[in-house]
Amino acid sequence: MKFNKNVIFAIASLILTIIGIVIILLGAIKYPEYIYWSSLTGVGFIAVGWAFNALKGRV
Repeated sequence: MKFNKNVIFAIASLILTIIGIVIILLGAIKYPEYIYWSSLTGVGFIAVGWAFNALKGRV
């Protein structure tokens, strides 16, 4: 498999989105007293993943 810039951006956006979802779920299930801060962090990871996905094909 050849890794060009579009594949790298796609993999990075997928990894960041998965990490964001895991952080939100971890805060909701294991640490409910920190749900606000973990939600903000998880949404931030998802937003960065979305931005990487939007950069695919433009850089």
